[in-house]
Amino acid sequence: MRLFLIPISTRRALIYARPLRRDASKELSILDRVTTKAAQTWAGWEEAEKGWKKHLVTWGNKVQQRIPFEEWGLKSIPSLTTQRRIDEQYGSKKIEVLYPANALRLEKVPAILRTIATERQDFHQKKMRWSLGIAPFTAPLGLIPVVPNIPFFYLVYRGWSHWRALNGSRHLEFLVDKNLINPISPPELEELYAKRASRALDNTPADTSISDMVDGVEQCDDRILLKMSDAKRLASIFEAPELALEAERAIIQVGEQLEAKKEKAKEEAKANAKENDQKDEKKDS
Repeated sequence: MRLFLIPISTRRALIYARPLRRDASKELSILDRVTTKAAQTWAGWEEAEKGWKKHLVTWGNKVQQRIPFEEWGLKSIPSLTTQRRIDEQYGSKKIEVLYPANALRLEKVPAILRTIATERQDFHQKKMRWSLGIAPFTAPLGLIPVVPNIPFFYLVYRGWSHWRALNGSRHLEFLVDKNLINPISPPELEELYAKRASRALDNTPADTSISDMVDGVEQCDDRILLKMSDAKRLASIFEAPELALEAERAIIQVGEQLEAKKEKAKEEAKANAKENDQKDEKKDS
């Protein structure tokens, strides 16, 4: 397994694991096989031109886009049990973590990975229990003819999703705890981030030294680093086609959150200015 640590903004990063070997499918658990079959079924429904399948897929894809990119990233990391089932020697050598040294400081990589691994564990555990606990109460809806039991399947899917993210987070925490990570900064990745960080840091020269560039990234406020077109570029650099979708999702979500934060700050500034004006008017009167 190989991990990719991808800064989306100057404060937020996406973790992504290269998918399991295609030839290891026979080693997958029953649950993984079931979910793979469900994914294939969903893909078949996407081919429908009309009817409930088309409407369900359209709704489902919108729902999936709202799932936090952090959850998707953790889900890409297989459980420690699964990884050990595939590789009996797993845990005896370090795992490569590819990252851009001009956007993330080397000595901070373990701390960043630990934060990503632990900050959402309680959330995923609570949501997993809630989703799987509520799902059985929706089962009677399946008695209705023709109409699929959407609430039941959605709750089971969300429970499974949180379970996968929880296992991925625990696996990542294990790697950090056991010092099994080997951070590597590929030149191609540094070249991409040199251009993007240069733009984010008010046109700092792209040929700025790595140490000065990462200093600038750490000192500035939270700003988006990547463009949508960079998602496919990252997938090409890492030779991981599946990464493009995850990077696009992360770029969209972080961009929207930063924009919302900016708008909120503007509204607060206006409210404060109005409050100050009213105070001044009272003083004058």
